[in-house]
Amino acid sequence: MSFGRGMFVRCDVSSALALDVERLREAAAQAVSALKLLANEDRLLLLCQLSQGEACVSDLEGRLGIRQPTLSQQLGVLRNEGVVETRREGKNIYYRVASPELLQLLATLYRLYCPQGDD
Repeated sequence: MSFGRGMFVRCDVSSALALDVERLREAAAQAVSALKLLANEDRLLLLCQLSQGEACVSDLEGRLGIRQPTLSQQLGVLRNEGVVETRREGKNIYYRVASPELLQLLATLYRLYCPQGDD
């Protein structure tokens, strides 16, 4: 079978379709950013824990077994990316997930990868 001239149909892309592609590119860039944040095991564990409710560094250290310097570094990354917010109470700073989209993504990951105990 040969593929000669005229075998392929040429189609014009309308400006509306081009806009959809641009929106898709923007959405893909956002998804890549979120997945890069989750690609670090410590950050993923932190976000999974924070998806259950706010916590301070000492709580997170005890629950996750991640040392305080690593926790502080990774929480700083998450805060700089705008996916966690903080509030101060006395000497403690409490962290919580600030992104509803990220919470949905974490819920999906939890459903797919975390054991439910039903097996």
